[in-house]
Parts: sequence; C-alpha cells; structure tokens
Amino acid sequence: MPEVKSGPDALAPLLAALKFAAEKHRDQRRKGADASPYINHPIEVADLLATVGGVRDVDVLQAAILHDTIEDTETTAGEIQDAFGTRVRDLVEEVTDDKSLPKKTRKRLQIEHAPHLSHDAKQIKLADKISNVREIGASPPDDWDVTRRREYIEWARAVVVHCRGANPALAEEFDRVVTDAEAALPS
Repeated sequence: MPEVKSGPDALAPLLAALKFAAEKHRDQRRKGADASPYINHPIEVADLLATVGGVRDVDVLQAAILHDTIEDTETTAGEIQDAFGTRVRDLVEEVTDDKSLPKKTRKRLQIEHAPHLSHDAKQIKLADKISNVREIGASPPDDWDVTRRREYIEWARAVVVHCRGANPALAEEFDRVVTDAEAALPS
C-alpha cells in the first residue's frame, strides 16, 4: 500500500499536477453547451475522489487530475512518468482510451476493460463517469439529442457496473447523478 501523504507535503505534488494539466488542457473546452474550460473536468474528478470518495492517496488524486492528458493532448506516458512517477503514469495509462481506435470500439473496450482495472483506476473511472454524466444532465452538447444523451447514460452505467465495489460512496453518487440527469431529459 502506498504511503498516503497529508498536510503541506501533499500540496506540492497536487499543485504540480494541476499546473501540468492546466498547461496541457489550456486551449480545450468541454463539449457542453456552456463550453466550460476543460481543466474544470479533471479538477472535478479529483475533487469527487477526495470529497465524496474519501480518497487521500496523493498518487490517485494526481492521476485523476492527469487522467485525460495522454488521451486528449500531446502528452506522452514518459512525460507523466518523469514528472510524477511510475505509479501515477500507470494509473493514467490504465484509464486512457486508445484514440487511434474508432469511437465505437473505444466505448466497447471501456466496458470490457472495466472489470480488470486496478482498485484505484476503478475509483478514477467512477469519478470520471460522475463528472461526465453530470455534464450531460446540466449542459449537454448542443448537437446531442435526447436519444444520444440516454445512450451515453446507459453506456456509463455499463462501465460503472464493473467499478462499483471500488468505492461505494462514489457508486452511490453516480446513481444520484444518473437519476438527476435522466430527470433533466426532455420527455
């Protein structure tokens, strides 16, 4: 079990991850109608892990902040390792989709790979899906009709079903967010 840092010693690595992710995502926006800065998403994922899930492991929180850098920017696994170490790199890689594959294949593989993720990667995946479903409910992309939003929620459920045991509080929050997102859908 990795050492859990707290207090001032934990702040520097978390701030370094925030700075790194903010730089990498600086020109990106979320797909939602409000086009919020992309960095809000990884910050929310880490916040969900800490505040809802009770996660205090700095490596896991760093990986949450960095979870989309390889997938959605020009960041390499080597950069993550050099800056944050092997464990953080491994966690980021574990939750990273291979963007060279078609979208439909990537979505299928997320469902297939979810049962085999490490405990910590499952927690990151849970928080990521909470954040994404929350966005779909509150500020869906303008070009997403009701059917596409429903399909996304169902797909997220199919991924999360394999991650539930990793953190019951996050699984419960996912269920609440799904209920809210479904209630927000037009009839």
